[in-house]
Amino acid sequence: MSATARAPCLRLLPFCLPLHCVALLALLACCLAAPAAPAPVTLLAIDGAIGPANADYVVRGIAHARRDGSQAVILQVDTPGGLDMAMRSIIKAILTSPLPVIAYVAPAGARAASAGTYILYASHVAAMAPATNLGAATPVQVEAPLPGAAPGPAPARPPGKDDGKADGPAAPSDQGAMARKQLNDAAAYLRGLAQLRGRNADWAERAVRESLSLPADEALKLQVIDVVAPDVPALLARLDGRTVALAQGSVTLRTAGARVASEQPDWRARVLMVLTNPSIALMLLTIGVYGLLFEFMSPGAVAPGVIGALCLLLGLYGLQLLPINYAGLALVFTGIAFMVAEAFLPSFGVLGLGGIVAFVTGALILVDTDLPDYGMPLGVVLVMAVASLALVTATAAVALRTRRRAQRAGPQELVGSLAEVIEAGAAGGWANVHGETWRVTSAAPLRSGQTVRVLARRGARLEVEALDPASQSQGGSS
Repeated sequence: MSATARAPCLRLLPFCLPLHCVALLALLACCLAAPAAPAPVTLLAIDGAIGPANADYVVRGIAHARRDGSQAVILQVDTPGGLDMAMRSIIKAILTSPLPVIAYVAPAGARAASAGTYILYASHVAAMAPATNLGAATPVQVEAPLPGAAPGPAPARPPGKDDGKADGPAAPSDQGAMARKQLNDAAAYLRGLAQLRGRNADWAERAVRESLSLPADEALKLQVIDVVAPDVPALLARLDGRTVALAQGSVTLRTAGARVASEQPDWRARVLMVLTNPSIALMLLTIGVYGLLFEFMSPGAVAPGVIGALCLLLGLYGLQLLPINYAGLALVFTGIAFMVAEAFLPSFGVLGLGGIVAFVTGALILVDTDLPDYGMPLGVVLVMAVASLALVTATAAVALRTRRRAQRAGPQELVGSLAEVIEAGAAGGWANVHGETWRVTSAAPLRSGQTVRVLARRGARLEVEALDPASQSQGGSS
């Protein structure tokens, strides 16, 4: 290209450079203005009765969600209720959570009864799927009226009025003070959670005192919950842009299209779930006691003692996490002691029968709750009682056969025994007989290491003979 042709291009260069800079800046602005991907949401699931394992799983799940950078936690609930101690642990974790906790009763057909209702009220956002229900929050120990009590409808209270008086039927005169305290405490607890989250506090108290329940649509109308959504993606879409008040301040949710990270129970939660099963805990306790007893009966066996100690500790650990009736625990130990004593005392079955009755009775009342998932199955208890009786009977039979066996003891037991010469002398020497060292005499010369037979005992000496006198005489002459 000639200099004449290049001249116009050079003259346009100052105008082209700003255009390129403007385009570059515009592209950079578009990149910065593009919305960033929303932070993920952690999904925890409670399926079944609420117990120590569920509580540990939820408490640690909330902590893990914060560590992993989640913006919120969805607690999917489907429970018939649970233990009060475990429920309160979950609620404390929700109230102090640095992340919004969204309680979601799902899938369709699920329920948040009893303890589940408390958790729903405590959460920052309460949601339900269609065809689900919540309520029936009366503590199970005082749920059934006492004989003679005539339940009736609760007196109407003007809307919005809170005069501190209890809704629902008056407590019957014969109802214990402890039951009334428990009912009042539960009602005040749920009412306080409702006031904290700005939800229907009057219905919350009636759910405790009258065991009321609500389906999802009615719960939304009565302002018991905040959202009804058919699934998790729809729930996240409806919560997008909602401002949630936390203990540390307000947070605005950006959940539309957020990734859902489902966190499953880890090995610790699964082990805890097994140990807190009342049937498993009772089995471990029984095996542990029998293991230690067999170790005491046969010192040095080692294996029964080690296995028994481990099972006993694991069983006691599982039981201490459950509401235990200590009278039942004492009856279980007494029943085992009676069945073991049957093997050593001539009670003609009285101790064994009493042990079975004590064991079965104690096992049935061992767990102090009416929750069906934490009851002790009668079949399991009977199988364990029969197995214990069979084990004790077998032990007694072995002991009886041993007692009836002919005894061979004293000096005559040595006659006919084989011995090994450990030191030979002119007229005999020393030999090892049944682990003991005896002075021996023999008509023929002996040699060290030779096997001899005991012929008779003469005081502190044994008269012996070589098993092969001919070879002995040959060995002596050589």
